[in-house]
Amino acid sequence: MKELIVEIITPSKTAYKGEVKSITLPGTLGNFQVLFNHAPLLSSLEIGRIKIVEAKGNILEFVTSGGTVEILKNKVLVLADSVESVNEIDVERARQSYSRAKERLGSRKIDIDVLRAEASLQRALNRIKFAGAGL
Repeated sequence: MKELIVEIITPSKTAYKGEVKSITLPGTLGNFQVLFNHAPLLSSLEIGRIKIVEAKGNILEFVTSGGTVEILKNKVLVLADSVESVNEIDVERARQSYSRAKERLGSRKIDIDVLRAEASLQRALNRIKFAGAGL
């Protein structure tokens, strides 16, 4: 099978770079998979999971809080707001973030940034879900 070159970049680091058989991404309209010779594409990404099947068969999973992806000539460039390997998720920190966001949303204070609290809640739930932990 032919391989793709994948690079995942965040504002603070290069999270992944390598040859892969496939990558599955959380697009705005749902998850989609990219294989060799995929059509050129530019898409936004949502909060979700990135799954990579490397050329050697290893499966890697990351959580992301969104971003964009460009697919061109068998190269996939992911510009992510944030990325964490599923194995590196701090579940306790995610649970605390979830609790803070729920508390903010339930407080009904006028000065609460509702959109920010809802996004924080979704990011925490995403981390907890893909770490295989419960609330």
